[in-house]
Amino acid sequence: MFILSAKLTRSKLLTFGLICCCLAIVLIVSIPQGDETTAKTKNLRGETNEQRIEYLKSFGWEIVEEPTESTEVVIPSEFDETYESYNLLQQTQGFDLSKYKGKKVMRYTYSVKNYPTDSAENVCATLLVSDKKIIGGDISSTSLGGFMHSLLKPTSSNKDENAQQTVGPTADEILASILEASSGK
Repeated sequence: MFILSAKLTRSKLLTFGLICCCLAIVLIVSIPQGDETTAKTKNLRGETNEQRIEYLKSFGWEIVEEPTESTEVVIPSEFDETYESYNLLQQTQGFDLSKYKGKKVMRYTYSVKNYPTDSAENVCATLLVSDKKIIGGDISSTSLGGFMHSLLKPTSSNKDENAQQTVGPTADEILASILEASSGK
């Protein structure tokens, strides 16, 4: 049996308290505060068209206010390489679709009117909604050889960075995989 005893003096108690306070301050300061995108992924209401439009406008997007598509899709219960890449894109925004594997969600697609390049045609914003809450989204071009990136609006300084966020399959392959998964094939 091992017994350890120590005399606790006022100075030792104050020193211990000071060390604990310093550690608490270091921990609080070191906790990441999140970036602009992840800050916009908390408590997202997506029940109404107005709430979804307001969410997209918070990123600076001007959209046609009626969705071009509003359909129920099923998040696959097993993610293939394409859906893993798509989920990585969602995770960069603070979302995680793995929580919704096998579940039915609503997909709302809106036409984007103010994409910052002249060459981008057929640009759309897509939002995924489950239980009246936005759980994912992206900006993509449905043109041949199109692109897909986060909901952040590219500026002249981050346009190329956003367009290259999805590593792996092309936007066409991702869209085809999502459509295939939602049709239950």
